[in-house]
Amino acid sequence: MTRIKKVYLEANEMPRQWYNLAPDLPTPMQPPLGPDGKPITPEMLAPVFPMNLIEQEVSTERWIDIPEEILEMLALYRATPLVRAYELEAALKTPARIYYKNESVSPAGSHKLNTAIAQAWYNKQFGITKLTTETGAGQWGSALAQACALIGLECKVFMVRISFDQKPFRKLLMNTYGATCIASPSNETNTGREILAKMPDTPGSLGIAISEAVEAAVTDPEGKTRYSLGSVLNHVMLHQTIIGLEVKKQLAKFGEKNPDTVIACVGGGSNFAGISFPFIYEKLHGANIDIIPVEPTSCPTLTRGPFLYDHGDTAKMTPLLPMYTLGHSFIPEPIHAGGLRYHGMSPLVSAALRDKLINPMAIDQIECYEAGILFARTEGIVPAPETTHAIAGAIREAKKAKEEGKEKVILFNFSGHGLMDMVGYDKYLTGKLVKHEMDDEELFKFLKELENYPKPQ
Repeated sequence: MTRIKKVYLEANEMPRQWYNLAPDLPTPMQPPLGPDGKPITPEMLAPVFPMNLIEQEVSTERWIDIPEEILEMLALYRATPLVRAYELEAALKTPARIYYKNESVSPAGSHKLNTAIAQAWYNKQFGITKLTTETGAGQWGSALAQACALIGLECKVFMVRISFDQKPFRKLLMNTYGATCIASPSNETNTGREILAKMPDTPGSLGIAISEAVEAAVTDPEGKTRYSLGSVLNHVMLHQTIIGLEVKKQLAKFGEKNPDTVIACVGGGSNFAGISFPFIYEKLHGANIDIIPVEPTSCPTLTRGPFLYDHGDTAKMTPLLPMYTLGHSFIPEPIHAGGLRYHGMSPLVSAALRDKLINPMAIDQIECYEAGILFARTEGIVPAPETTHAIAGAIREAKKAKEEGKEKVILFNFSGHGLMDMVGYDKYLTGKLVKHEMDDEELFKFLKELENYPKPQ
């Protein structure tokens, strides 16, 4: 009998609603705060985001309909396949059954297009003509560039300098889709000029790039520009839940019910939320599921950061968000998983950790690249450096299942391919990558500024 390697969904089986975790959290979400420490109003966000996305950001509805036009564009590549990793299982000699959701098959190469299409569509409906954004590794910038090309919007991307230098083909991909890509910090904004004056050799950070993108949006004299974020915010987490909702139907076709373990890499939270939130729903209703976000040891937001109110960007242009953070001034080491180099964490993901619904782990980049190489040599796909963190976590769990002699179902999100990220693989293969783990002095240096900030309940 031929074994089933991968499962898709028919068009009539596709999810037609997104899942919002907020109303199901055991402890209610705490509001974003303004500079005065008071909760912000939707109107205060209007210069940055269109009101139709702000409504999703603050929604307490559990299910939100996906507009038909967005479903039609998502159908360009969805449903993405759920794949049984037979070859990886054999290499590990594990009794565990390992499944991965292959988001790398999207045209932009990652899960990021799921929210890029939605955000671009909602902005176009609101009368916006141009979007600005940041990008770390370039996956998000590539996705938004493509979405803007599909929908007919201008796009400007501020790309973290270290990734801009390491990954030139990402910039070229964005240019091919019609977007403008600029290394951040840049001389195009006051924020960028001030940071370059103080630190001309800085590798940059997502916090800096966000500040530049927000500034570029709010200073448009015509008011036709808005900012688009690829992670962190509630509406981004919402759009990504199509991943996990598809997986639930696909697992059933494999004859599985719920997985024992759900794993994804985590930087700002979007791909982790996408696959895990629908299973957190099951966990809240009695299912026994271990849900694991995996982050770098050099940017250990969930595993070592405190739960505080902090800004989402370096220049403090964003509201104060209740989240696990390393401090908005934190500039991580220039590791090759650029998409995970973010100081803070999605408030929804942070709330899930606060309520002990998830169990984060941090893994060094050497172990992650080892996992990525093994995956490429068994399953045939070269993972993005970010995605190798999820694979490394899955391998740890598969080895644990072997030690315990248990048949577990392990699910992880293959968030993106690494075909434009080969510089990191070159450095790993030639022995130039090094281990890095933050010491306590480095960890707490950037948190001192937050001592007088409001504290979450």
